[in-house]
Amino acid sequence: MMTSNYITVLDRELHYTEWGAANRDTVIMWHGLARTGRDFDDIAQALSDRYRVICPDTIGRGLSQWSPAPEREYSVSFYTRLAVALVDALGVGALRWLGTSMGAMIGTAAAAGPLKGRISHMVLNDMGPKIGEAALARIRAYAGNPAQFDRVSELEAYFRTIYQPYGHLTDAQWRRLTETSVRRMPDGKVTPHYDPRIVMMFTHHEDELDQWALWDALECKVLCLRGAESDLLLPQTAAEMERRGPRCRVVIIPGVGHAPALNVPEQIGLVAEFFAS
Repeated sequence: MMTSNYITVLDRELHYTEWGAANRDTVIMWHGLARTGRDFDDIAQALSDRYRVICPDTIGRGLSQWSPAPEREYSVSFYTRLAVALVDALGVGALRWLGTSMGAMIGTAAAAGPLKGRISHMVLNDMGPKIGEAALARIRAYAGNPAQFDRVSELEAYFRTIYQPYGHLTDAQWRRLTETSVRRMPDGKVTPHYDPRIVMMFTHHEDELDQWALWDALECKVLCLRGAESDLLLPQTAAEMERRGPRCRVVIIPGVGHAPALNVPEQIGLVAEFFAS
């Protein structure tokens, strides 16, 4: 069963969903740049028979507070501080981490730093220590200017287009993705549910985007899932990840770009098998 929860850490209110609350072992699932924790509903439910699964909304997204200091707080370093404060406040000791895109960057920073020795297993969903230049340019272009529509159905059609690289989603999954990441603006239009200023991560904190030093400091087990058509995690970066640092295993997900939706049995099985290892 899923519960919806709110908690204040570092004087910021975070929303998170929790699955399998009675289980001893914990998995933190952290979403990508302009998404929310509800993206993990399918895999969280699947893993909740064994794990306590916690899926936060990052500040500036979903139902979490928007930052009053975006220039400073929309950054990997602050998100990592929030993550540490969150797991401490929830009484989590050892944990497993699953991060999609930005969530993988937060996991890498945490596992190499303040949560070193506590994160035992980490899954990076289509993210590595270096982001492809074409993807960086695309993110800078779209993230700060979210689309606006008169109707939710139009927003769903837009999501079906821009998130086509996720792979196969059912009609019900597209509807849920839309309804869990829409907000209505004062003029009545609808737009994706995030603060446009989150793009400051890429304009004010570019020094944090290169994570090779953190990668080389990792000591946990790491599995990387790479969308075969991803322009964010390039093949040469994935190959380097297998050679240095934790020497992770890279699994290529065919027919998918950035990033695998983790909503089909094959992908969920890869994560479950790795976490159980």
